Amino acid sequence: MVLWTRLTGDSLGPRETVRWEVAADEKFQRIVARGEEVAEAAWAHSVHAEPLGLEPGRWYWYRFSALGEQSQVGRTRTAPAADAKASLRFVVASCQRYDVGHYAAWTHAAAENPDFVLFVGDYIYESASGTNAIRRHEGKVAKTLAEYRARYVTYKSDPLLQAAHRAAPWLLIWDDHEVANDYANLQSQDLDPDFAARRAAAYQAYWEHMPFPKSARPRGPDMRIVSRLDWGALARVHLVDDRQYRDVQACPKPGRGGSNTIPLAECPGLVDPKRSLLGFEQERWLAEGWDLARPWNLLGQQSLMTRFAWGDPAAGAAVYWNDAWDGYAASRNRLLGVVAERKVPGVVVLGGDVHANYVADLKPDFDDPRSPVVASEFCGTSITSLSLAQSRVDAARGFNPHVRFGRSDQRGYLSIDLDAKQMNVRLQTVDRPLDPASGITTTARFVVEAERAGPHDA
Repeated sequence: MVLWTRLTGDSLGPRETVRWEVAADEKFQRIVARGEEVAEAAWAHSVHAEPLGLEPGRWYWYRFSALGEQSQVGRTRTAPAADAKASLRFVVASCQRYDVGHYAAWTHAAAENPDFVLFVGDYIYESASGTNAIRRHEGKVAKTLAEYRARYVTYKSDPLLQAAHRAAPWLLIWDDHEVANDYANLQSQDLDPDFAARRAAAYQAYWEHMPFPKSARPRGPDMRIVSRLDWGALARVHLVDDRQYRDVQACPKPGRGGSNTIPLAECPGLVDPKRSLLGFEQERWLAEGWDLARPWNLLGQQSLMTRFAWGDPAAGAAVYWNDAWDGYAASRNRLLGVVAERKVPGVVVLGGDVHANYVADLKPDFDDPRSPVVASEFCGTSITSLSLAQSRVDAARGFNPHVRFGRSDQRGYLSIDLDAKQMNVRLQTVDRPLDPASGITTTARFVVEAERAGPHDA
């Protein structure tokens, strides 16, 4: 457990003492843990408290006090004991660009009473606001530590996002916009020769503003976010990083880094087995850590894993986007090949990035019609960020029969209920993305059986 807060104000000293308390009840009549942290100016006066000795499988409440002020109360919880029978409800969200919409989705996500929020990337957007912004980012494109810090302040000022953080614990991984659009490893889209310094600034601001432990504090341009969480005897959650360790994208636009959409016939690097999206060390970490005892393995990662061809592969006209798993097909095949070979139970891949809802079967080899379905994928749409036209998705669906659902014209989140036999997934979409008081609609429902890979209609 990590309890996070940050001190703000103009009169803060270089080091300030912050007290924290954890209680077994909302009124703080049964305080079960307390302590002090030193908030340092060098780390944006952020606090990452790590209480110990709490009971497994229960809710707690927490608060902070400093400089004569007391914070609002937050609610968090511990995971069930390793051998405990358990159920799980959680939401999956991503891509909450501040200047193109409002955060009504967070009001409804918090009301789901989730055990945790799984946020799979693009917490902030580094870019400057356009002329038609609904509400503006401060400043220009973020590149320095001060600019990234200011961007987090803007995002975290939203009361609906604040309330979602107070409602439940969050599991977080980043994608590209926490640093720069479509960056890969130490290469930026514009081939910035000083990109390592920019990544270091972005990673520091990310750690300062997120509930990561002190052990995750970045060192220069490096920060480890890769981790696992076991939820009783029910599920293992794997959290991976597809930005920091990847090979750079194959066949970018001339004179550029970053993403491109390109015919496979013109870019053999898309299927080069020497290239990896996760990096080979992280691939091994994941392969060795699949849980063969629990009924579910949930993989939190950043983007769309299933193959999504923009031209007909059967006609030799396959076209792929090189920034997601289609740009690293051999890496995807290795991952899903291990799942098939080891008969890993209940693998469900959860992602974001593409600002659309996709529900799909996952196979070790999409070019082989005999390749079995070995996992399920739910790639959730964005909280606010805009996407491509629905007509383009509809036109490509015929080339991708393994994709059971595709909608790019809606904003929202995934709501997931899990027990030992079944996963129930609701695609929750806001009615009016530009209205902070918007209602919510369940667009579709799907079920995955623990003993049979592949989603089907509820």
